[in-house]
Amino acid sequence: MSLLRKLLWLIIVGIVMMQMPLLAARAQESDSGDGPVFIRDAEIENYLHELAAPIYTAAGIDPQSVTIVIVQSSVVNAFVAEGMNEFFYTGLLQLTDSPEQLAGVIAHETGHIADGHLIRGKEEMRNASAEAILGMILAVAAGAASGDGGLAAGGMAGGAQIAERSYLGFSRSVEASADAAGMSFLDKAGISTRGMLEFFKKLEGQEMLPADRQVEYVQTHPLTEDRIAAVQQHLDNSPPSLRNARLPQKFYDMHARMKAKLLGYLQPDIALLRYSAADTSIPARYARAIALYRTGKPDASIALLDGLIAQKPDDPFFYEMKAQVQFDDGRIDAAIPNYAKANALLPDSALLRQEYGHALLESNDTTGMGARIDLAITQLLESNRLEGREPETWRFLAEAWGRKGDLTSDPQYTALASYALAEEAAAQGHDAAASQLAARAMKGLPPNSPYWLRAQDIKLSLAPPGGQGRKKNNNGP
Repeated sequence: MSLLRKLLWLIIVGIVMMQMPLLAARAQESDSGDGPVFIRDAEIENYLHELAAPIYTAAGIDPQSVTIVIVQSSVVNAFVAEGMNEFFYTGLLQLTDSPEQLAGVIAHETGHIADGHLIRGKEEMRNASAEAILGMILAVAAGAASGDGGLAAGGMAGGAQIAERSYLGFSRSVEASADAAGMSFLDKAGISTRGMLEFFKKLEGQEMLPADRQVEYVQTHPLTEDRIAAVQQHLDNSPPSLRNARLPQKFYDMHARMKAKLLGYLQPDIALLRYSAADTSIPARYARAIALYRTGKPDASIALLDGLIAQKPDDPFFYEMKAQVQFDDGRIDAAIPNYAKANALLPDSALLRQEYGHALLESNDTTGMGARIDLAITQLLESNRLEGREPETWRFLAEAWGRKGDLTSDPQYTALASYALAEEAAAQGHDAAASQLAARAMKGLPPNSPYWLRAQDIKLSLAPPGGQGRKKNNNGP
């Protein structure tokens, strides 16, 4: 790699990491419209992980090691990135008609991971949060495609899709290799390759269109008649039991709810038209409840959610949705028991615990404030244990520890708040701020205690001699 490109990488990373927005705490649209927009939703992420887990296992990959990221965009695309991160666009999720079709996409992307086709970046990608990873990919793509550092720096606002195609695009032979690997994983997982074939056929003919009319998935994953024929041949030669295999009904239910939820969030007016009040199915009522919430009708939304809870009292996501409606409507104390119930039903969800901890911090009830803050800290620490790269969890922890310090007058909690802010800044790639906050935290923490040692790690790794920020390695992107 030339010296010029190395210098370009360092400049791009520094600029982009400072510009990336925070991840959303839950499913929502961007207010600013700048940069990639992420959707964090416990229910959709839970579905994607449950659907993908047997595929990852078949590939010899620990399912817990893969991070699934949802990007809000009407673009139809998916890709993998350094650190076994799989990115799925909402446009692609909404285009799939069945869990088998989505499993086919997951298997194909997992084929890229297993075959070593990853987009390999520098050290920052291994520790940065998802929005920083995608920001680096898009910006580096713009610079690499043009050789112009200025274009790379401005790529987030302008040519993100063009940059993505140039950097994420694989050759036809590589795509065929990922198909073959993906089909073998589906076979091992007992999932029919019919879904992969159906999804490819949905996109068949796209390559005959002008480039500006093709869906992004085809532009970054060249789709040919040979690839489709290879999947068809594999399906035809599969044992009848596998060829005609159908995933359990729960996956169809989760898929329908995912599509209903995304439409309710992203296009509430369309959701209210598509899912009429005469449709009493769970996905329809769920979509309407979310769309009513999104269009400023919280009471009508809660009424529908209460009916869904009565029908399925052990579903954590109906309680979470009701809590979110109440929280955003200012009924925070009413939301807290629903967040607690959701967490009791699904204790291993980092996002549910984060939401519960946040609600506890925002409570208007001053009774038992100390115990409530302690409970918030417990929930946020557990959320952090389950998912350590989420910037907002660190920010809420900083607030919780800061308020604990105000209540107890113990300066160690103030130092812990600085440490949490250092972790948040590090996850976002804000190296200088992270190093300064870590140094501040070290002054108030017991030397050689676990948090002091972690703060020292941040300080040393992000502020080497010369003040140049995060340590770099010599490998190119």
